[in-house]
Amino acid sequence: MKNRLLLIVAILGSLTLLTALLSARISREKTGTLFGGMINPVVPAAARPAGGLKTRAVVLIVMDGFRWQEVFDGPEHDLMDEKHGGAQDVKQLRKDFWRDTPEEGRKNMMPFLWGEVAQKGEIYGNQHKGSVAQVTNGLKFSYPGYNEMSTGHADKRIDSNEYGLNPNTTVFEWLNRKPEFHDQVAVFGTWNTYNDIFNPKRSGLFVRAGWDLPWAQQLTPREQALKKLYETTTRVEDDDSFDSFAHQDLLNYLGTHSPHALFVGYGGTDDWAHEGKYDLVLQAAHQDDQAIAELWNTMQGIAAYRDQVTFIVTTDHGRGGGLEQWKNHDKDIDGAENIWIAVIGPDTPALGEMTNVPRVTQSQIAATIAALLGQDYRAFDQAAAPPLPVVTGWANQATRSAPTSK
Repeated sequence: MKNRLLLIVAILGSLTLLTALLSARISREKTGTLFGGMINPVVPAAARPAGGLKTRAVVLIVMDGFRWQEVFDGPEHDLMDEKHGGAQDVKQLRKDFWRDTPEEGRKNMMPFLWGEVAQKGEIYGNQHKGSVAQVTNGLKFSYPGYNEMSTGHADKRIDSNEYGLNPNTTVFEWLNRKPEFHDQVAVFGTWNTYNDIFNPKRSGLFVRAGWDLPWAQQLTPREQALKKLYETTTRVEDDDSFDSFAHQDLLNYLGTHSPHALFVGYGGTDDWAHEGKYDLVLQAAHQDDQAIAELWNTMQGIAAYRDQVTFIVTTDHGRGGGLEQWKNHDKDIDGAENIWIAVIGPDTPALGEMTNVPRVTQSQIAATIAALLGQDYRAFDQAAAPPLPVVTGWANQATRSAPTSK
């Protein structure tokens, strides 16, 4: 009798264990139908950064074509009208964004950037205070800019947004090839051309960009609702979806994945500037700031990321100045080479708004992403610029010979 009882107990224990394993597998399948991954997997030791760095994940966020002038000086009062800024409701616009000082205006427009990032990290590009950040590609528009920031150098061959598939290996592709980062690198954005820039067929990167996204057969109710919005919303720009859509798609992904390197591209600030709608540029910037805050808080709420993630927030190019040229950017527009770069993370000192420092460049971003993860991207591509000086002991080796704009 005793032996029978022991046998029954053993059988029941085995069944309990088997049920638990099956339940866990079913749960993963149900929650990962869109992206097919595990929920917040444990970080392998090999993927943890070396050299005493705390960063285990880096997120590069780009607000397309958003000027350094608005970032540091706040909304430009001369453009907050119908004639020069194309405002639909001037009274409401000024109520929402007009403030008496640049400091009040910029913090009201972007409370997370100025209340969190600039307080606990570093922000470059305020030329009034001796901080210059620039692109080096000379063309001052999107594809050359994204290539520069993701490969570490300009490529003269890429002279059009319609160039096609990127022949260069980005830092994201390079990381994805490494066993410790493989399938833990992703790209999310509004612009369809990200599919060319990051070249997923060759690179193997997980890319979700533009309007026409691939969807799994089985979707959660949240995913189904988002898919419906993508399919039925009127497209203001045929090749550029809405920031809010891409952002929700990204949050869905983070529910089932824990990437080590992540690219996020928001396009609204550039789209509305080209349309001459200054009020909508400011709204888009404010909403992007809220999205970045939500992304930061979401990742800080995940144990695998808490106090171990670095955000790099920047733009791909600048724009012109004055009452008309703020709408435009290209190689012939003075000042469109000027950008801004902000960094916050566990390894970056809280130096805030940088003052009287050597010039930094967009080309330094690629090596910075790799270095924060304990990797040497320049050993792979010697043409890449050195990392930004955003960690104590990292000297700025970028060239200072390029002229700065007034």
